[in-house]
Amino acid sequence: MSDFIATYEITRGRFTDAITKLNHAQLNFRQNPNTLTAAEMALHVAGIEVSYASQLFESNLNAEDELLARCATEGSINDLPFPVPAEELTPERVARDLERGRAAAMSLFESADPNIRAKVVPSALGPLMNGQGAMARLCSHAFYHLGQVYMIAQSPDYPA
Repeated sequence: MSDFIATYEITRGRFTDAITKLNHAQLNFRQNPNTLTAAEMALHVAGIEVSYASQLFESNLNAEDELLARCATEGSINDLPFPVPAEELTPERVARDLERGRAAAMSLFESADPNIRAKVVPSALGPLMNGQGAMARLCSHAFYHLGQVYMIAQSPDYPA
């Protein structure tokens, strides 16, 4: 499935590069009360990746990946609080979880099984999509949040 890999590597790579340069205070800076921090966005991105991979491969998640998959919706798509407290959202944790999400997404892109592309799963937003649509979404998802991270960093109160 190399048709997705080039786009994903560029968009996800730029997001990862921007996030992994941030310190703990920058990662956890909340620009507005009802918005995600950069750290929460990072776990949200990784959570979507883990969630889609587990759905499309019909695989069970271990406890750590289950928590990460919850970050796909909790605190962003629904009214539940974000499942990981800010004090645990360290640069090391964020980098580790981003790598776990990337590995999950790459396993999808590298799968040669056409049934994966055709399989129908719900998106984090609710509507159904096929595997090909899920993979296309993964290619643009991190780039969307990269713009938000950039905007957060422009806040006059953003930590140095």
